[in-house]
Amino acid sequence: MATVELTTANFDSKTSEEGIVLVDFWASWCGPCLRFAPVYERSSEKHTDIVFGKLDTEAQQEIAAKFDIRSIPTIMAIRDGVIVFAQPGALPESALESLIEQVRGLDMDDVRKQLAAHNH
Repeated sequence: MATVELTTANFDSKTSEEGIVLVDFWASWCGPCLRFAPVYERSSEKHTDIVFGKLDTEAQQEIAAKFDIRSIPTIMAIRDGVIVFAQPGALPESALESLIEQVRGLDMDDVRKQLAAHNH
């Protein structure tokens, strides 16, 4: 599966599903974003079980503001509706692959317990 454009119309439904969703917050004027795009696209073709979303921060300012995106590109990893990673900066291909493996390896029951404990 290639990348999916995320908008206010589909963001919540796409990111709340079971499984892994990666979100690339980007803009057309951002040089590092444009250099990262082919890396992200290649990874999307390798990992067809993951949703690779792209969110144009210029067109979707409301969502970018909701997540306090101040630097682009920012990569966010969401698993089973829980944000498990968010970091600004373009990742080298090896780091993106490592991130994917780490997100795959998470014990989501443990993550939810930690979140519950943190929120009390």
